[in-house]
Amino acid sequence: MSVYIYTYMATKTISIMEEAYEALLREKNKGESFTDVILRLAERRGKLADSFGKWKMRDKEWNAVRKELDRAWKSWK
Repeated sequence: MSVYIYTYMATKTISIMEEAYEALLREKNKGESFTDVILRLAERRGKLADSFGKWKMRDKEWNAVRKELDRAWKSWK
């Protein structure tokens, strides 16, 4: 008796600019597929929303940011 199990992996074709291809190629390790690279990078970086509230800004940093924002707003008026 033998059992045959077939696993089908769906694939998608995407178009990317040459610059994006070169960036992926630079990130690619030996023996790694482009799928592996994309999944690794997506896992490592996560979503932008995951970083909300993580940076604890000090008063000195906030004052510097506020000063620059005030300066920018004045130049737009």
